[in-house]
Amino acid sequence: MHLTDSHAHVYSEQFKPDQEAMLLRALEAGVRTIYMPNIDHTSIDALLETEARHPQQCQAMMGLHPCSVGKHFERQLYEVEDWLGRRPFAAVGECGIDLYWDQSHLPEQQEALRIQLAMARQHRLPVVLHTRNAFRQTADLVTAAQDGTLRGVFHCFSGTLAEAEEVIRLGFKLGIGGVATFKNGGLDQVLPHVGLEHLLLETDCPYLAPAPHRGKRNEPAYLPLVAHRVAELLGKDVEEVAEATTRTTQELFGQGDGVTGNK
Repeated sequence: MHLTDSHAHVYSEQFKPDQEAMLLRALEAGVRTIYMPNIDHTSIDALLETEARHPQQCQAMMGLHPCSVGKHFERQLYEVEDWLGRRPFAAVGECGIDLYWDQSHLPEQQEALRIQLAMARQHRLPVVLHTRNAFRQTADLVTAAQDGTLRGVFHCFSGTLAEAEEVIRLGFKLGIGGVATFKNGGLDQVLPHVGLEHLLLETDCPYLAPAPHRGKRNEPAYLPLVAHRVAELLGKDVEEVAEATTRTTQELFGQGDGVTGNK
């Protein structure tokens, strides 16, 4: 079974003691490709070093996470734009809006997202969206920016069926992770009504470990647990889910005019 983790922070400090072993466990679990979203200027070195050591398995994205957006976010976006012009990346991200921890920087988060959506259009790259407690605000900005070329994924999707349908109408995919395995995660009411072609699988590791590892450090080797749960909810074979989501992820992150993460 060939799986693709569409969103994993495997360069995180939490993996520093055992990164090589963790990536080997991923391969043994069938996770051959891992897409890594950036956080901010402090994570770029670790991100690119991980990709350089594992170029066949790990693909880098470049963006500014909303939780790192403050009053002087423009400086960090200059660095994001500089990197996007220097070398290939799989996507712009992760970016978006997060109102879970702090709502005081909403205007700055909105402007940072507008700028990164424009970067995605300029570089003909998909965008990876973070929407924690902020689906409406994020979707409205994506709608305003959609010119028919913008594409990407609403990562860690845990919303309603109506929200899923809105994402699909926008031409975006749904990133499905550990929440699908949670008893009260809510996706059991959504995924049976969504076509498999609209889904990507992800771990968002080291966060959001699927059951039965909930509350522990997550890692790509746990992605089969998500795949099996999605297969169960859709009434499909897990091999079909693995094949379809891998194909969709590669098509999303592997297209563009020579500006991709597939090196």
